[in-house]
Amino acid sequence: MTGTVLHFGDFRLDPLDRRLFRAGIKVELNARYLDALILLLEADGALVAKDRFMDVVWRGIPVTDEALTQAIRTLRRTLGDSATAPRYIQTVPKHGYRFVAPIETVTALVDQEAGGTEPMMKYSRLQFVRDAMSGAIGAMIAGTLIGLIYGFVGAAQPHPGSGGGGAVSLLLVMMVVSLVSAGVGGAGIAAGIAASRFIHPRRCSWTVVGGSLGGLITGAFANVIGSDAFRLLFGHSVRIAGASEGVILGAAIGLALCTASHWPRLVWGLSAMLGAGVGLCIALADGRMMAGSLQSLVVAFPSSQFGFNGIGGALGEDGLGPIGRTVTAAFEGAVFSVATLWGLLRPTFSLLRANQASEAT
Repeated sequence: MTGTVLHFGDFRLDPLDRRLFRAGIKVELNARYLDALILLLEADGALVAKDRFMDVVWRGIPVTDEALTQAIRTLRRTLGDSATAPRYIQTVPKHGYRFVAPIETVTALVDQEAGGTEPMMKYSRLQFVRDAMSGAIGAMIAGTLIGLIYGFVGAAQPHPGSGGGGAVSLLLVMMVVSLVSAGVGGAGIAAGIAASRFIHPRRCSWTVVGGSLGGLITGAFANVIGSDAFRLLFGHSVRIAGASEGVILGAAIGLALCTASHWPRLVWGLSAMLGAGVGLCIALADGRMMAGSLQSLVVAFPSSQFGFNGIGGALGEDGLGPIGRTVTAAFEGAVFSVATLWGLLRPTFSLLRANQASEAT
């Protein structure tokens, strides 16, 4: 089944179903204000006189100009717009208003399984690239934080003959390695989630499957390349994070993304719990996260100046033992999940900031 959806900026409006979405998240708007927005959009840049608003929105009910002013003010706040520098709604003094942003009319499928009214916009390649990059950025932030912490742990250990410069170099190397590793993993998971939107933009099951497949492919590729590289170049076989870890992490992030529209106030806590739970399961199944992978390298190369003696000592272990791997895996899973989710939801935060700026104006 098909319908017409109006697309402008990061918003889409289904006039027939009377619902407004921003980056896949439903935006609440009361009936009269939604009527006013539809009227502006259908005018397609033409001036909409005040009398026209009174006839269509208020249907001839006597109201003052203040009611219309309040409606426009609410619409601007909802869209993140400003009266002084309008991106969407422009005031024509003493006459009315016009919608000034480009409007794209899209023929979209309608999801009958969700009650016959859910608009499914065609997902573009540009949106795919944007979402994959946003997820990667969030993951790189997580990688930088994790690398910074582990780098400080390693740098705090004594390094005979290296001086202070060796500790600084170790810190920088750890940050770069962690940033790149997390960025690649996050990009793969985000790309999988984004690719699922070509099939169905908002179906939770596809989001989880997409995240899992993205993590599977990226993890398997990284594991094969990493393991083979060390075996061929140095004659050592090391255990690093791979396909199984990628599948579970991708599914957790996809599931966390699904909760964003249902429980927005709980999304960060749920995401952290999912990520920590996944990290815990990976460690208990003898899998590897970042710290576990690094520990495998330390074991394979005993002359390495890096180690987790600080963490192991605090937990009563020599180096990174089973308890240390479990704790660090849960920590990494929580940070990676929250940061990657933040990247995927960046457009929503842009809307909130714009709304706050509009309210201040």
